[in-house]
Amino acid sequence: MISKRKALIGAIVIVLVTTLLNFTIGNLVAVKMGQKVVITRSTFDYYTEINQKYNKLFTLQDYLLNNYYKEIDEEALVEGAIIGMFESVGDPYTAYMTEKEFKEMMTRTHGSYGGIGVIVTPGEDGLVTVVSPIEDTPGERAGIITGDKIISVDGSLVSGNRLEDAVELMKGKPGTNVKLGIVREGLNEPFDVQIRREEIRLKTVRSDVLENNIGYIRISMFDEQTAKDFKNHLNDLMKKNISGLILDLRNNPGGLLSQCVEIADELLGEQVIVYTEDRQGKRVEEKSKKSHIDIPLAVLVNKGSASASEILAGAIKDVDRGTIIGSTTFGKGLVQQVKPLNDGSGFKYTVSEYFTPKGINIHGTGIDPHISVELPEEVRTETVVDRSKDTQLKKAIEVLKEKL
Repeated sequence: MISKRKALIGAIVIVLVTTLLNFTIGNLVAVKMGQKVVITRSTFDYYTEINQKYNKLFTLQDYLLNNYYKEIDEEALVEGAIIGMFESVGDPYTAYMTEKEFKEMMTRTHGSYGGIGVIVTPGEDGLVTVVSPIEDTPGERAGIITGDKIISVDGSLVSGNRLEDAVELMKGKPGTNVKLGIVREGLNEPFDVQIRREEIRLKTVRSDVLENNIGYIRISMFDEQTAKDFKNHLNDLMKKNISGLILDLRNNPGGLLSQCVEIADELLGEQVIVYTEDRQGKRVEEKSKKSHIDIPLAVLVNKGSASASEILAGAIKDVDRGTIIGSTTFGKGLVQQVKPLNDGSGFKYTVSEYFTPKGINIHGTGIDPHISVELPEEVRTETVVDRSKDTQLKKAIEVLKEKL
C-alpha cells in the first residue's frame, strides 16, 4: 500500500509545474495571447532540469490517467501522493492529515472527544503501540496498559503505518462499543477487549495531601488547560503549608511543550529547562525564572511517561532539583510542529530534537530514575492502584521524609 502511494508522489509536482513546463520546455520562444514571450537561458535550463528530474513521475501519471481501465479521480491521486510523500520520510511522527483527521486531532488537543481515552504511537515493529491509557477513561478501566499492541479494531486489522486510521476506528459516539484485538508482552495469544466509548473530557491535574503533610500532584497529560490547573492546585497545596511535593508523571504521554515549560517554571530556579536543535544546528532554549517553590521534590515516572513529561523530569534530574523515582521512561526526544492548510487539512512534522539541560537526548533510551522501583506484578495491570500497594509512591514518601 505504501509503495503505491510513494509512486504517486510526483502528482503534487505535476500539478504545480506541468503548466510551466508545457510553456517553456523545448520552446525558447513561446507565444502567449498573440505576442512573443522570450525567456532567459537560466529559466530554460531550470525547467529543463525539473523535467529531467521528474520525468518518470510525469510519465507514470500520464500513463495512469490515459490507460487505467476506469477514470481516475485526480484529486484522490494528489491526496495519495501527499500521504505517500509524508510516509516516505520514515518518521511515524511526521504525517499528513485530511480535513477530518486534522479537525479531530485539534479537538483532542483542546481536551474533549468521543472515544476510549488511549494514547497510541507507531511501534518499531510497525504495530499500534499504547503509550498509556488516560487516567479514569474507558481504556484504563478496561485494563489497557502501556506497551499493549493493538492489532485490530472491530475486526479490522490496523497498523502503525496508518495510525490515524486506527485512531479514527477507536473513536466514535459515546455509548457505543468497540472491540480491540490486543497483543501483550508475556502472553502467548492475542485477546479481545470490549470497551464502551465515552465523551472524554480530560481533567489532567488532580492533587491531595498525604502523610507528613506531603503534597501530591498528578498530571495525566499536557493539554491547553494543564498549566493553569497545575498552578491552581499548587497554590492550594502551598496555602496548606505542605512540607514537600510529589509530582506524579506516570503514564503521562506528553502533549504541549508550552504547558510543560510553564509548569517547570514553578518548580525550578533560573536555568535552562530544555533546548531544541534543528537540522541546521539552530538552538532554541526555554528558561525558567528565578522565583519558584522551595520545598523538597520527588517525581514519579514509568515507561508510560513520554515526551513533555520526560522534558520536565529530565530538567528536574539534570539540576538536582528533585529525586526521580520509578522506572525508565518511554524515550521520545523529538519535537513536532502542526501546520494547518487552507483547505482545512494539515500536517505535523518533526522539526527538531530536544535536549535536557545537560545536553542529553533521550530519544529511544528514556530517562533512568535516581531510584529504580517497580510496581509488584500483581498490581501492575490494575487500573487504580491501592496506595498501600503502590511501592513507587511509598518510596517517594520515604525519600521526602528523609529530607524534611
